[in-house]
Amino acid sequence: MSATALSAATAATAAAASTRHRSPGARAGAHWSNALFIAPFLVVYGLLLVVPLAKGLWISLQEVDMLSHSAEFVGLRNYHELWADAIFRTAVRNTFAFVLMSTPVFVALGLALALALNRPGRVAATLRAIFFGSSVLSVTIVTLVWKLVLMPHQGLLANMTHALGLPSVSLLTSETWALPMIVVVTVWWIIGLPMMLFLAALQQIPHEVYEAAALDSASRWRTLRHVTLPAIRRTVALVAIVEVILQFQMFGQAHLMTQGGPNDSSRPIVQFIYEAGFQHWTLGYAAAASQVLFAIMLIAMAAQVWARRKEAQ
Repeated sequence: MSATALSAATAATAAAASTRHRSPGARAGAHWSNALFIAPFLVVYGLLLVVPLAKGLWISLQEVDMLSHSAEFVGLRNYHELWADAIFRTAVRNTFAFVLMSTPVFVALGLALALALNRPGRVAATLRAIFFGSSVLSVTIVTLVWKLVLMPHQGLLANMTHALGLPSVSLLTSETWALPMIVVVTVWWIIGLPMMLFLAALQQIPHEVYEAAALDSASRWRTLRHVTLPAIRRTVALVAIVEVILQFQMFGQAHLMTQGGPNDSSRPIVQFIYEAGFQHWTLGYAAAASQVLFAIMLIAMAAQVWARRKEAQ
């Protein structure tokens, strides 16, 4: 028998065996009925995300009169007016500055706390609970506490400066310090989330790896650089992406602590959208600003993912 005939016979035998072992009701390949398992998710995803996103994009192309419930299609005029709006450009700069100041702090400080508290014992457990406890507070409570701390003449900071013989400072009314103080308040408020994410990642590293590093007389710094950080690099990327998404949406802290002032020095994009939509009643203008914010967040996240993948390669 030739080699070709032998191969054909072998293939026919394998096909026949496969047919014999397959159950009578089974079918080869994918079946469209399997899509029913993910249909509920797709429906909810479409109703809660895709439809509102498309609706917002359509509203941004209109001039909406909320009193008469009428709308006029104006195309890209809202976007053109945003480009010429000095207050909106300032809000964009403030938002980028806030993200650039807060995100590295969340990553570095969250990792430092996780490294310090990644040990057994009641003291470490108590400190973990304390650092994470502030994350469950509402933004109203957090800003109220910090406004009391930062009161110019009677707050905790003013009393400390008076005790040291220094003049009192009003940080929230300073164009230079208003936004950095909002960063400080935000970090104090939700540093527990990145800390817990890093703790979960650190506890997944096998202890034998650290024992091998100790046998090689590796210092703590070398162990951190060559063992710990490579093992949790995906968590570092996750924390960075999550914090970028969250901090681009900063609103409550600025609205309750400084009302965007002084002189728009701490007004973020979300506060601009809120004021345009619910104070000036320019719904189409606010929708256009929200689409710009969505595009900025999408580009920032894509850039981060691309940078992480390139670094991994």
